[in-house]
Amino acid sequence: MGISAEKEYADFEDKVKRTVYFDNLSPKVKESVLKTALSQFGTVVGVQFIPNYSQFNNLPLCALIEMESVKDAKSVVAEIANYPFMILGMPRPVRVRPAEAQMFTDRPIKPGQKRQCRWVDPKEPDFQVAKKLKSLARTHAKEALCLLQIQLEEEEKLAKEQAESLKEKYNKFKTIDNLLIDGTMRRLASCYNMNVADE
Repeated sequence: MGISAEKEYADFEDKVKRTVYFDNLSPKVKESVLKTALSQFGTVVGVQFIPNYSQFNNLPLCALIEMESVKDAKSVVAEIANYPFMILGMPRPVRVRPAEAQMFTDRPIKPGQKRQCRWVDPKEPDFQVAKKLKSLARTHAKEALCLLQIQLEEEEKLAKEQAESLKEKYNKFKTIDNLLIDGTMRRLASCYNMNVADE
């Protein structure tokens, strides 16, 4: 026996309240990265990336993240809205807000609601408006794709710089650690009349 439409929609509304919408994500961000980044706010139940159908490469730059409770979702929104939150060390902070029912592609039909679709006649004034909107959307998609490519190049460059910097710092600490282990640091300290802590 299936659940009623009212119960199904009520469950869906509860899910919406527990869900947070993330925007301005890097295309390199994966589900595991988001779960790890948000685990400080509570338990992440699920991550659903939203494909961007207006661009040719279809890269998801936003996601719906369901938390375990409404309190966790509100905590995520409150914290990230007040402070820059960067994921993967990328140069752009993510944007976040509470999710809305219209953001879900798998949302059930609201009980009592009817959907109606119709073709627009080319002679109607709305047809010309729709045509202009379609043209603007294509222009916007091309511009957005160009900006995205520039952004991805910058992120790639930043990731390389961060990796090189991390490697340099690791090598410095490794050298210092080796100097402490083999006693060179103590010998140098005694030559220059300096005190070196045992730690």
